[in-house]
Amino acid sequence: MADNTKTRELTCIVCPRGCNLTVKYEGKNVLSVEGNICPRGEKYAEDEVICPRRTVTSTVKTEDGGVVAVKTRETIEKEKMFECMEKINSVVASLPVKIGDVILSDVCGTDIIATQNRG
Repeated sequence: MADNTKTRELTCIVCPRGCNLTVKYEGKNVLSVEGNICPRGEKYAEDEVICPRRTVTSTVKTEDGGVVAVKTRETIEKEKMFECMEKINSVVASLPVKIGDVILSDVCGTDIIATQNRG
């Protein structure tokens, strides 16, 4: 029987420590994660080899011709980033906007929220 175990080296991006991680996996089954200082690094490594996820940050046009900074409330599957950006680019936000306001609902399974106040 062939050994289908793969090893992947990653740098954790969850916090500023930037732990060097070694992940051993077979298909969608993570066998081990080494090098993480905290549990978040282990979760990041597992997600990265099984289903990579990202937070999308961007800007949305506002009705006065300006822009407001936004991000996804939760991470989305990396492969859905372009779909997410198409929806972000298709909207114009009404003013005023406060940090945390939902600009778009249910985009790739999360909301797009404001990350700055605009009057």
